[in-house]
Amino acid sequence: MNIYDRVFYHIYPLGFCGAPRRNDFVSPAGTGLKSIAEHIPRLLDLGINALYLGPLFESTAHGYDTLDYFHVDRRLGSNADLKMLTEKLHAHGIMVILDGVLNHSGRYFFAFKDVQEKREASPYRDWFSGLDFGRHNPLGDPFTYHTWAGALDLVKLNGHNSSVRSHLFGAVKFWIDEFAVDGLRLDAADQLLPGFMDELSAVIKTKKRDFWLMGEVVSGDYRAWARPGRLDSVTNYELYKGLWSSLNDRNFYELSWTLNRQFGAEGLYRDIPLYNFVDNHDVHRASSILVNPVHIFLLYGLLFTVPGIPSVYYGSEYGIRGTRTENDDSVLRPAWRHDSGQYPDENTPPIDSKSLADAITRLAMIRKNSAALREGTYRELYRSHAQFAFLRTAENETVIIAVNSDPGEARFLVNTREMGFTRWCDLLNGGEFHSMNGSMDVPVFPAWLRILKGIA
Repeated sequence: MNIYDRVFYHIYPLGFCGAPRRNDFVSPAGTGLKSIAEHIPRLLDLGINALYLGPLFESTAHGYDTLDYFHVDRRLGSNADLKMLTEKLHAHGIMVILDGVLNHSGRYFFAFKDVQEKREASPYRDWFSGLDFGRHNPLGDPFTYHTWAGALDLVKLNGHNSSVRSHLFGAVKFWIDEFAVDGLRLDAADQLLPGFMDELSAVIKTKKRDFWLMGEVVSGDYRAWARPGRLDSVTNYELYKGLWSSLNDRNFYELSWTLNRQFGAEGLYRDIPLYNFVDNHDVHRASSILVNPVHIFLLYGLLFTVPGIPSVYYGSEYGIRGTRTENDDSVLRPAWRHDSGQYPDENTPPIDSKSLADAITRLAMIRKNSAALREGTYRELYRSHAQFAFLRTAENETVIIAVNSDPGEARFLVNTREMGFTRWCDLLNGGEFHSMNGSMDVPVFPAWLRILKGIA
């Protein structure tokens, strides 16, 4: 299956499964991964065929402070549980992507513990970046080291070191052999050495040719990471910001600029399958960041119709809310409510949360059945502050998307003269429209959209 055919669902397992916030290293294996398997029917109903699982391997706290790359975090289960989960997901045609935390380890990682004990005499002293035995760090070690973003519990690994590469690449090969995973999302890819990523790609794709490597990149030219011989995709934070900001500011000009820059006729990323999202485990929930809660429907409508690969973060299909603080992400990563699969009224915006899930299901199905929406070219047709229309075209299909963010109905006059169709079917709402003398008058409901497919 082509990667453009995928619709992702993103789970942060330690939160989703209600795991203890810290690992005691003695408790028996939990049942979290087994519980995720119970959600497969719901994921299939939602239109999901790819699952991105956040950090799974033994860590001290949040999963990104890894201490053992070869064993599943006991708070979630066992290696056998992960193998069972991937087998069940694959049996239902669901691709499995894991979080590859290869930029840094936790302080309980065996090599770092050895440095703490033996200091300069440790054979692992070169495994860590910026190790300096001339100073003390705030946690009492007689040395300092480079970190990720100043977090002392995240010790930056020395990607230049061949032994470090061998250990980490060996772990990834183990994940393929033991769990049959289909790809990785490389955490903090914008901090990894280019040569490290190139070698990882060569090693892994020699082993599994269609293995998918995606990098977490917050800013910069995505072509520096998503390129032949390196990564297949990156996280599209630029589009993420343009989507919600355009709705909040009543300014589709911003989204227009972003989409033209990325995917227009001269777009920088026309040939890159970028990973699109409206929220994730690191940013405010979509329903919390929107000024007008009803715009959540437009946000997902755009997510599933613009170029790229759409991803839904767990619980957001029900409109749950969550705003991160400077020092705490836990509100973004709540435990799943197994009693109903939905969330208390006080955590949802004033809309029918089930209807949002239904809308996402419908959008996923429309995208699944549309070559133009999955892989078609992009061309803007119209923009104003509150209305936006664009064209997606594949070899045998043409689709017009018209979006109205105003509280009242809007009408679009679309020039169809060069499109070759006079009849247009609304894939989202039903009904047909007809163009006359090369133009078509399209009304769009308040805070809603139309997806019009040309009919021969």
